[in-house]
Formats: sequence, structure tokens, C-alpha cells
Amino acid sequence: MLKELLLSFILPFIILSPGYGQSLPAPFDGYPPISAKKNGTINPLSPDPIMNYTWPHPTATDDLESYPLQPLSWVVSNTASFDMGDFTKKGDIVINGPGVIRFDFGQTNAGWLEFESDDLTDSITMSISEYNEPAIVMSGAVNRIKTQPPIKHGQTYRLELNPEFYEGVRFGWINVVSHRQTWHMKNFRLVCQTKPVNYQGSFSCSDPELTRIWYTGAYTVKLNLLKSYFGAILMERTDRFSWTGDAYVAQAASMVAFGNYDFVKANIDYTSRLDNGIASYALYWVLALIDYVNYTGDVDFARKYIDNARAKLDSAYVHFGKSPKLEFYGWDERLGAGFENANITESQYAYSMLSIRAWGDFGGLMTRIGRADLAKKYIGYAAQKMEEERKKKGWQDDFGLHAAADAINTGLTTSAEETLFYERNFTDRVNRVSYSPFNEYFIIGAMAKLQKYGDAVSAIKDCWGGQLRYGGTTFFEVYRPSWNTILGKNDAPPNCQCTYTSLTHPWSAGVVKWLSEEMLGIKPLEPGFRTFEIIPHLADTITAVSGTTPTLRGPISADFDVRSGLTTLVIPAGTMAKRVAIPLGGNSVKSLFLNGKSIWDDKKSTGAFHDVILLKDGYVYVKDLVPGKYQYKVIYNVFHEPKQVTDAPWHYPVDAFIQDSLTSGTWKDSYGKEGFVLFNQLEKGKHLQKLPEYVSSVILRNEANVHLDLPADNNVLTEPSGKTGSFGSVITQDPVPLLETMTIDLKVTGSQLHQVAVYFLDWDNQGRRSEIELFDAKTLQLIAPVQLVKNYKNGKYLVFNYSGSIRIRVNQVRGPNAAVSGLFFDQIK
Repeated sequence: MLKELLLSFILPFIILSPGYGQSLPAPFDGYPPISAKKNGTINPLSPDPIMNYTWPHPTATDDLESYPLQPLSWVVSNTASFDMGDFTKKGDIVINGPGVIRFDFGQTNAGWLEFESDDLTDSITMSISEYNEPAIVMSGAVNRIKTQPPIKHGQTYRLELNPEFYEGVRFGWINVVSHRQTWHMKNFRLVCQTKPVNYQGSFSCSDPELTRIWYTGAYTVKLNLLKSYFGAILMERTDRFSWTGDAYVAQAASMVAFGNYDFVKANIDYTSRLDNGIASYALYWVLALIDYVNYTGDVDFARKYIDNARAKLDSAYVHFGKSPKLEFYGWDERLGAGFENANITESQYAYSMLSIRAWGDFGGLMTRIGRADLAKKYIGYAAQKMEEERKKKGWQDDFGLHAAADAINTGLTTSAEETLFYERNFTDRVNRVSYSPFNEYFIIGAMAKLQKYGDAVSAIKDCWGGQLRYGGTTFFEVYRPSWNTILGKNDAPPNCQCTYTSLTHPWSAGVVKWLSEEMLGIKPLEPGFRTFEIIPHLADTITAVSGTTPTLRGPISADFDVRSGLTTLVIPAGTMAKRVAIPLGGNSVKSLFLNGKSIWDDKKSTGAFHDVILLKDGYVYVKDLVPGKYQYKVIYNVFHEPKQVTDAPWHYPVDAFIQDSLTSGTWKDSYGKEGFVLFNQLEKGKHLQKLPEYVSSVILRNEANVHLDLPADNNVLTEPSGKTGSFGSVITQDPVPLLETMTIDLKVTGSQLHQVAVYFLDWDNQGRRSEIELFDAKTLQLIAPVQLVKNYKNGKYLVFNYSGSIRIRVNQVRGPNAAVSGLFFDQIK
């Protein structure tokens, strides 16, 4: 069913998306060299290797350009086979035998591998990946195995994995399969493509990790800027086209980082009739239109698309409260795990709240562009439906994290409602991080509205900072912080309900806009920043923040340093800063200077500036700043260093695991005293089981069944009678799209602790690696750090204690699939 569902979504876009699956005009030799000029030094907190290059006048109609990169480091499998002595200086390698070279280019790029040789006679292949093993993706890709022989063009050898050439490349490999004679490789390189765009925006703060997060998010978006539209993924895995909901977040980040408003406008136009069959994506398109108009002041564009937006909003109104077919709301288990169960209650509540937000925000835009009639209609829709929800008894009780975030983001919740939402959903450090950074953007947005900036920064560092600590130089499609405890730097990530995990996914870049709008604090109040505010929120640990937001009227810059008391602002012509807040870091003010002149002190608070200065809630507020440059200096009575803040602990109800690789298939004396399930032991599709009284059912989803007659093998589970020779297993259905995962639901009565052992066997020694996630079966909250089971060719038990009904999700990491042969139930030992 899932396979058919995916194809029903993807096939139309394979046809509609420009360039996808189509041969480019032959011969395609790539794109012209970049026309940008080097300007200054590289920013060490940005992963972008050409961040310090500037184009004179980039526009939306510019074609892609290219630049070469050499690797920063390499590892060889056999030093005798590869003479790398001239590689650093000349780019030359002498190949003397078979073996493998792995190159690391330092960051993920959009590109392809090439080299020259005039004497190659060996049999070779080349590989690429975003992680440190050659990449593999789902079926349907042009080349799902990202290892192929290069194509020869004269003396140039190029790895061509798809008609557009480019893939996501951090690592590259040369694999000398068989050797005949010594030969020479010259100018090995990664040819990278890029859309001309400049960093007109900037961000920096006293926490380097947050600064790195901003630039990494911006780079993630930049890599996916294609000739005519915003791409959604670097790796070619069949779904490399524009996804409208993804574009909402990518466009938001792009506006604050690059100010490429003409290209954002072109993409909104391109996606105006593409909702990917996903209900929420239609509404995200409306929010993207609102964002664009608020940032640019392009009210004519808003008027052009009023009818389009109304159709989307009116459809949501018709379906409100009727459990419409959503198709997708996010990859998180609580949202139905992507396409598996998208119409789950939490997703329905979230979509209802998203509808209310979209009506209200659109009504606000209509007010600003003079359409009072439409403003009244849609603001009325939002108020009406929110009031209807409130009349339902205990209406907040079933709202989980995502629905609560969407409710808060409507701007219509009361203080009491927000307190309840916060206490129930936002204080658990584990479960306030969504599996998709896309959805986490809306969660940290809600935290900002709750004024919980400390929690938001903590969640940002757990989600996006965790990806950096894993070794990421771009942001991912999905991520769990506990990956970092089971994976080494840049190891292959788990694959799951999202299929083979993308490590360069611009839907994850919303944090860029959040940091510019919430931490730096620059937000438009009227379309095009005709009026705006600068209200920074430094949480508990930040002492300085600075940056620039590009606007069509000119850049708005702000620089706040609490320690020095200095604030510098640049207000461009044609704008006014209606509200500016200078953060004090909890310190009391003795006096305030503007451009070297005293304008306020604690003994004399009168004068020409008194009516525009207010001390409140830890800020000095000034208002109505006209164009110009302003430098404020705060003198404190006493300066207090910010207090050290300790993050909330990671709390998992299940936090102790044992991996037993000794017992093997002879389980009877060690496990299963209370019950067992031997999957497909009797025949394909027929399990041998004896469930304990407290387990009413074991339900599997998305599994494939395996039953084999094997020679006697101590690793294969024996039957309770001691009979051997039959092997059974349930496996994930790799490489079928979305089926790189399976679930095992244990329906359990009571709340007593029990032990379960899950038996994994890599029966044909295919190098299987599998990830295991545990969820509460009712709330679908994560209840354990993820576990990695590997090297299980001789069998391995994953043993843990649990209470109540649980879901075990088994994900493929490497190998042909993930394989589980049995479950064994026991009392706590």
C-alpha cells in the first residue's frame, strides 16, 4: 500500500518538474565557471567553500555556474597501490595496484567527480556519498547504488549517476577493482554547481555553535537552488523536485540569508498550483506568500494571487473538523510516521490549528493591503473556529507537541491555555525535539511566542547543533539527538519511514529565519519593512548578537553587546524602526549615550529623548528611529555576568539495554520463560508463538516474511522442542521506497515491568546494521535512546525492560535489510 501511495505522489512530479528524469542537451559538459569574484576571507563558521565570492548582480534568471574543489584529506586502503606524493601540489596520483582511496571534501556539495588520465587501462569504479560509506538509495533512482564506472570523454573520466550529474557529495571514492599496469590520474576534482547568489544577510552571536547553525542552514538552502526553482534534496533518489511545503521554510531562510527575493517570487509562482497532494502544503504556500509580501512589500503580487490563496483557505474551511485526508504532516511517530498513518489524531489537530493560523495571517495581510472585506472574512474564520474548539470539553487534553505548537502559533491562545500547553508538551527535553527539523521550526516558533527562549535555544542546540556534532555540514531530513551516541562522525545514518535518509534537506533550514527574527530580533511590521522592529531575545546564555537582514530598501543591521553596553543600528532610507529594544542582561542602567551624547541617566530622566525611551522588562526601549546610523552606549551601575544555565536532563523511561551475542539460537535456558514469538518459523507467514497472559497481541506492520530450510546452525533459533533446520525472520522491504522500516507493536495489559529480548540474525552474513527505536504505544512518544545492533551474523539479542504497551520500530542502516527472528518474554531478573 505504501509503495503505491508513494508512486501516486511522485510520478506526477517526475513529469511536471523541470529537468527531472530528462536528458540534458548532449553533450552536457557542466556549467560555465563561476563569474563571482573573491571578496574577503572565508567565514570559519560557514561550511560554504565560496562564501567569500560575490556576484555583481545575481538574478532569478541566472543559469547555474560551476567551480572545482579538491579534497581536504584522503585515506588509502593500500599505500603500496597509490603514490600520493604529488597529489597536494600537482593533483596527480600514480596507481600501482588495486585498492581504494576515500576522499573527504570537507563539506557536502552539489557536484560530481572527474579526473583526467591518458594511460588508464585498469577496471575502476567511482563512488560518492554524504556520509563516510558509498551511498545507496531507494529503488526508482536512476542509479540507486552510487558506485559506477566513470564515463570517458576524451581523456576525462566523469562519474555520471543521473542526467543532471549532480549528487550530494561530501566523500568520494576511487575503487581500483583490477590492476594491469601502472597508470596516472590527474586533476582529480569535484565539480560543484551553484546558483549565483550573495550572502546579503548575516548573523553572529556569542555562542559560536548558534552562528554555525545559521550559516549551515543558509548553505543547505543555497546548495538546493536550481536554475528555475528551489530544490528539496541533493541526492537523486526519485523525489528530487520541488515540494511546496518544504519550499515555505527554504524560502523563508533564503530571504534572510540571501535577499534573493526575485527567485523566491519565481518559486512561489511556480508552486502556486502544486501542493504535492498534501493538505498542509497548500496552506504553507499561503504562509509563504504572506512571508514574501511582508518582506518585500510586493502587494501587487499578493493581489495577483488572492483568488488562489482564497481557494486553498476556503477548502480548509470546508474540511475543518471533518478529519480530511491529510496524506502527510511530518515524519515524526506522533504525526503518523509520514505516509504510514498521516490521518492520525495529532495530525488532524495540528492541521486544524494550522488552518486557523493561515486564515488569521492571511486576514492580517489583507488588512495591510487594504482589503478590509477579506480581512474581516478570514480573521472571522480564525476566531470562529478557535472558539468552537474551546467549547469542546477538555479540548487541549489530546493535543500533543505538534498540535500544541500549531495552536500557539495561531496567536489566539490565552495565557492559561499556553501555560497548560507548555507544561504538558515543551518541558521534556527528549520529546520536544521533533524527528523532522522541518516540524521543529514550528515548535521553536511556538516557544518564542511563549517567551521561552531558553527552552528554544536548548532545543535548537539539541536538534541542529546535534547534527553539527555528528559531523554534518548541511541539515538533515530527519534526526534524533541520540544518534550521536551510537554513530561515529559521519557514519551512515539510519534509514526509516522517510526512506533512505537525506543529509542535505533545505526543509530543515527554518532555524535561519528564527535566529534572525527572534534572537537578532529584526521583523517587518508593515510590508517591505516600511516599518519594523528590532527586539533581540538573548535567552539566558547569550551576551552578544549582531547581523543584517536584507530588504529591498537596503540592509537593516543591528549589533548588541551586553558586556560592553554598546548597540549599533543601521536604518535604511524609506524605513522606520518603530520599536527597538536594547538588552541589558539583567543589569540596572546608570546612564545612556547616543552617538557620544548623554540622553538619559537614572537621576535625570527628562529631556528631549525622554518621550522615546522606556526601561522595562530588562530592556531599554526606543521608538521611531528614522534612517541613519545609531550607536548607543549603556553605562551600568554594576555589571553582572550571566548565570550558568544547566540544560534539563535527558529522561528516558527505558534507559538500560543489554546486547547478548553469546546465547545465539539456543534460547530456551536463557529467554522466553513467559512466552515467545518465532517469526515465520513454521512456514512463510506463519509464526510459532506462545504469548504471556499480559501480552494480548503482537502486531507487525510493513514487514516482509522469510522462511528458509537451513542446515543445522547454532545461530538459528531452535523450536521449544529442540527441533532445528527451519529459519524464519521478518525483514524490512528495502529498497522499496518508505519501507526501510517495520514496526512491532506489543499490546500489554497493566503497568508492571517486564523484560523482552529481540533476536537479530544476519543469517547470510550480509553486513546488516539495524537501528531500534522504542515508543509508548498510546502517546507515540520516544521512550528510549535509539539503539544500534550490528555484527549480528552469529545472532544478537537486544534485551530491555518496559511497562505497558510499546512500539518497537526497526530501521535499516546498512546491509540489504533489517532482520528480526524472534521475541522472548520474561520476568525482570
